[in-house]
Amino acid sequence: MTHEQDAIKIIETALLCAPTAMSVNSLHKLFGDEEVAPEQIKVWLETLQQCWLDRGLELVEVSSGWRFQSRTSMQRFLERLNPEPTPKYSRAVLETLAIIAWKQPVTRGDIEDIRGVTVSTQIIRTLEERGWIEVIGHRDGPGRPGLLGTTRQFLDDLGLHALDELPPVTTPEVETSDALLGFASAPADQETNTTTTESELESLVLEENLSEQSKLEDRHL
Repeated sequence: MTHEQDAIKIIETALLCAPTAMSVNSLHKLFGDEEVAPEQIKVWLETLQQCWLDRGLELVEVSSGWRFQSRTSMQRFLERLNPEPTPKYSRAVLETLAIIAWKQPVTRGDIEDIRGVTVSTQIIRTLEERGWIEVIGHRDGPGRPGLLGTTRQFLDDLGLHALDELPPVTTPEVETSDALLGFASAPADQETNTTTTESELESLVLEENLSEQSKLEDRHL
């Protein structure tokens, strides 16, 4: 049986070298035929998490598993290594993503009813190529339209474990965050003048969170 300290070191090494988050099931494979319970691996992960509390990296659990990532306080230093500006998405893209995230599963027609404008194919394609949305089923009815939902990648990029961790959209901070988020720098889009209050607030929340998480894209060693 692997000693506890050795087991934690093995898990630490695997997570630091992994290009993506690792699930408990994946980490279990590190111990071969040894009888290691998933609950024990979780205990080791929590112990390892405590060991990194005062360091520049942190161990976090997201939708697809566990991963190391840089702390927010380290972002301004890491940005000096890669000074390129963070990619910006138009409000139309963010509102579409917000509606899918908070209302899923939804069809393209549902999104158009909420936004009051046609949703272009390019918007859907952009979100699919980014790995944030996918077709998760089809609604019964004429044409059997596809039902859109968010992916694990979407949750991982937001640093969330589950959809119920999405922030609320009715807080005062969200209502006053438009100026703070600098939408003027987002690409112009002909659909941005026709929005609903709810979808606008949702998109503000998403941009704030995605902006923070996008700075951690190169967090893996």
